[in-house]
Amino acid sequence: MGTSAVCARRGALRSSDCSAPSTRHGSSGESVRLSVLGRIALVLGALLAAAAGTSCTASHADPELPAVFTADQARQGRRVYKTACASCHGSELEGAAAPALAGPAFLQTWQPPARSAQDLYHVMRVTMPKLAMGSLKPDDYTAVFAFLLQRNGWPAGRRRFDASDAMLSQIRLDAVAAPAALAPTEFIAGKDGPPLDPTGPSLSELAGAASANWPYHTGNYSGTRYSQLTELTPANAARLRVACVFQVGPAEVFQTGPVVYKGVMYVTAVRQTVALDAATCRPRWRYTWQPRDYELWPVNRGVALARGHVIRGTADGYLLALDARDGQLLWARQVARPQAGETITMAPLIYDDLVVIGPAGSENNIKGWIGAFRLADGTPVWRFNTVPRPGEPGADTWANPGGLPQGGGALWTPVTLDPAKGELYVAVTNPAPAFAGHLRPGKNLYTNALVALDVHTGTLRWYEQLLPNDTHDWDLTQVSPLFREKVGGRDRSLIATVGKAGVLTVLDRDTHERVYEVPITTRLNADAPVGRKRARVCPGMQGGVVWNGPAYNPRAHLLYVPAVDWCGVFQANRTARFDQGDQYFGGVYTPDSAAQAKGWLTAVDAGSGAVRWRYRSAKPLVAAVTATAGGVVFTGELTGDFITLDALTGRELYRFYTGSGLLGGVVTYTAGGKQYVAAASGGGSYNFGREGSPTISVFTLPTSTPPSAGPLTARATGYQ
Repeated sequence: MGTSAVCARRGALRSSDCSAPSTRHGSSGESVRLSVLGRIALVLGALLAAAAGTSCTASHADPELPAVFTADQARQGRRVYKTACASCHGSELEGAAAPALAGPAFLQTWQPPARSAQDLYHVMRVTMPKLAMGSLKPDDYTAVFAFLLQRNGWPAGRRRFDASDAMLSQIRLDAVAAPAALAPTEFIAGKDGPPLDPTGPSLSELAGAASANWPYHTGNYSGTRYSQLTELTPANAARLRVACVFQVGPAEVFQTGPVVYKGVMYVTAVRQTVALDAATCRPRWRYTWQPRDYELWPVNRGVALARGHVIRGTADGYLLALDARDGQLLWARQVARPQAGETITMAPLIYDDLVVIGPAGSENNIKGWIGAFRLADGTPVWRFNTVPRPGEPGADTWANPGGLPQGGGALWTPVTLDPAKGELYVAVTNPAPAFAGHLRPGKNLYTNALVALDVHTGTLRWYEQLLPNDTHDWDLTQVSPLFREKVGGRDRSLIATVGKAGVLTVLDRDTHERVYEVPITTRLNADAPVGRKRARVCPGMQGGVVWNGPAYNPRAHLLYVPAVDWCGVFQANRTARFDQGDQYFGGVYTPDSAAQAKGWLTAVDAGSGAVRWRYRSAKPLVAAVTATAGGVVFTGELTGDFITLDALTGRELYRFYTGSGLLGGVVTYTAGGKQYVAAASGGGSYNFGREGSPTISVFTLPTSTPPSAGPLTARATGYQ
């Protein structure tokens, strides 16, 4: 609606309350604070206006909204919302681990003709709460919907909302207009000129050569999560101390994987990107993105760094380039479509002048893809469709007897690269509708498949589908590390794959054959497809390996696999209903109590698949794992503990309570000639609980550098 909109109905706000947000999309210093405060003021103004019966409306808005619920019903809805919904969507519907349910962006998303109040109520009734779909009483669902309407400006009346088609048809979610300031712009130009310092990690550093840095999300292109640093060892790990702590921002989902280069650490939250001194945690700069579109799944897992560019995605589908020196915006381009269910959560990969990334959103029935964009300005270069379009190879693996929409094949975890071959490895996730394999007969390529592409052109080289026609939402999440090991006395080039199915599968990258498979979680009823009869299955929808994958130690010849051991009950429906851009389920899933969930860190012989030792965590293990040449392994637990283990035995060497659960990266590097370890904690997520503010904790030894570790000669002892 912009600055010319009229403030009307039962009084008016100040003219400043109707002004559009600043067109500056983030910078350093005071201008960022003013921009953020201005946006907060705008949203709060809209909510206060709604509560008072006042709204900032454009000329086309209906001056009188229908009274379709009672005040008592809305009060009941607030109570139910507080216990069943607020942990994900925020106490004031502002969004937290899940999207906002109030405000202009929310209303804009559900406007006709694409969507309706009927669609919104159906999505809420069938798919919420996320961990107990459809479990509330019918009267509670109608009450929550009444509360949602009230918080978005609808008045209470004498009629109770009954969710009938007649009543839902009276509710038009465009009656409260969304401001034109939220209209997405395909391309946003930043500051003039190139980055101040166009340097960055070299190809050899990114490829995994000896480095004091952590230049890529998983350490290097091969995704080994291994450092050749040796200062920290089993002999001195107990002397680790906290060097510094940095609180990134307000409580929100925090799954960042820090990138460190030349003493500077780059971390992300949902909208914020921060550069820190890697030894002192003092901020160098902070950039805050002002959303231009609806934010789906508010989470971000990190940046990529090259030639003075810091690249990341956003929840509203943009690819951003920031100057690594001062954090100023270089450019932004919308590459994903939130209205179609697409969002960006993964950390990108940069190779040469290409930025590689793809959208999350399989449960939203997106048509998945991975693409490459020019580093200079985000111009598209190539795209590979992970769900084939009609006429493309693989399209015939999607039968459709019911004529329903089909999709999936999203990306939300790191890709890996063999630069010598120019071969890119991609973990493609589940098909949609979830749970209902009978509604999409066939293999459903390329979902739940390892896909190998030519990094220069996006051309398919080969693939291996781990789970054809998936019915459990068992995303393939990891296609790393790439490594070489002796198998049967012969050196082989291998790749590890693992996902929510809870099975580590190692393949030969030359012959493409499966070398070995190892279960790393409890497996129960795992081979039977989901059917009309309720069945308890292990792992459940939140089980297995999620956004952080295995580490590889070439000195110990071990893979370290973090996992979630959590079961649940699945049931398929006869059919499914699709609402554009929202969760698309062909069944129901109910997890076991969170108190029953636990975690494992499993050390697997990289050449044979034999399990050498296992570490049991009291809660799901979702934080990153990092191994070092010094003979130690770093990770973190949802208990809030950062821990250090002996690489060969799994024996605990050090533990420190950070205050809240660890769900993000754990990385190691040097600064000023000294080895440090950084761990991301706080924030949480809808499925693993939310607590604490996003925080980076940095650890080091308090004294001078001790002697380097010697060669690892002992074998793992089977420590349980």
